[in-house]
Amino acid sequence: MKKIAFFGGTFDPVHVGHLAIAERLLEMFDLDEFVFIPAFHAPHKPDRPPTSAFHRYAMLCLATEDVDRIKVSPLEVEKGEKRYTIDTLSELREQFPDDRIFFVMGGDSWMDIKTWREWEKVLTITDHIVVSRPGYDLNIDHVGSEISERIVDLRGLKATAGRLEKGCHIYLTDAVEMDISATELRIDLSDGKLDLTTMLSPKVAKYVEKYDLYT
Repeated sequence: MKKIAFFGGTFDPVHVGHLAIAERLLEMFDLDEFVFIPAFHAPHKPDRPPTSAFHRYAMLCLATEDVDRIKVSPLEVEKGEKRYTIDTLSELREQFPDDRIFFVMGGDSWMDIKTWREWEKVLTITDHIVVSRPGYDLNIDHVGSEISERIVDLRGLKATAGRLEKGCHIYLTDAVEMDISATELRIDLSDGKLDLTTMLSPKVAKYVEKYDLYT
């Protein structure tokens, strides 16, 4: 049985914080694979049209091509439509029936989880890893007592060290101490120049410049 983490999002653009999450969780949870799933268009972000899904997919491929055990899935991009997390997780569950699947989300998504379609089912179909940003206080009161009982708090720990439990659980971690905003990066790139040069991998930065994505 493999342990595979899937990280869904717009990744607009993918930055070093996203990669740090992948590398840290691979180690912390002793994962066999970490897979990015760029959304065609996230249904819970209706007000901001994202950069073309194909550009975002290409940037992820460039950012991860030299990293072992980190992959990019075209699952949602190839569908060519808005998809809900419940649909993607159900499909992944069918594709990997014998493997342990973890779905990764940020602390902001966790706090908005009740706005997701069939959110309670989302939290029971696979394991989940909630990654908090530095200084971000994760709350668990909004999900109710039944779901709270399945939360395993790993904050302050650098490894799971036998803390993984049987069944579908929600693991909270603050092990990735990077606070980078894709929104701020897009603003930074809007003048055609990247001032925050350390925030993007060189290959992604060149791709953004080549296709003039954020001006």
